[in-house]
Amino acid sequence: MNEAIPFLEKGKRLSRYNGGITLVIDLAREFIKRLGEYVRIICLSTDSVQIFVGQIAYGASKAAIETLTRSIAMEVGKYGITVNCVEPGPTQTGWIDEDLEKAVKSQIPLGKLLQPQDIADAIVFLASDRAETVTGQGIKVSGGRAL
Repeated sequence: MNEAIPFLEKGKRLSRYNGGITLVIDLAREFIKRLGEYVRIICLSTDSVQIFVGQIAYGASKAAIETLTRSIAMEVGKYGITVNCVEPGPTQTGWIDEDLEKAVKSQIPLGKLLQPQDIADAIVFLASDRAETVTGQGIKVSGGRAL
């Protein structure tokens, strides 16, 4: 692991305007140094990144995370590192009232809002040995919404 990793070399940094993207690269560098071959990098985005009406900058930042996920996966795969992105749909964490729930559920083929545990289950899978060959993927956890 002593060889240089071109895109992770100190000094070769992305613009600091998006700290989240730079943070992922910095974390990848540290993980490679400290953890050796078993590294799982799991990013979070959203299920509706393709079209995000009314929140263009937010949608663009999530699209950037998904592209970064694929790009880093290509760069670090040779080290046995996997990089994936979980893309949750509408999740009931207390902020969705009854009216919004009715409107949103009609857009979800499985007909129910997600619970935080649904997202956690996907993350646990991606972090496990069972996902050792899954990399560069965006995993929608959305009940089929925004396919």
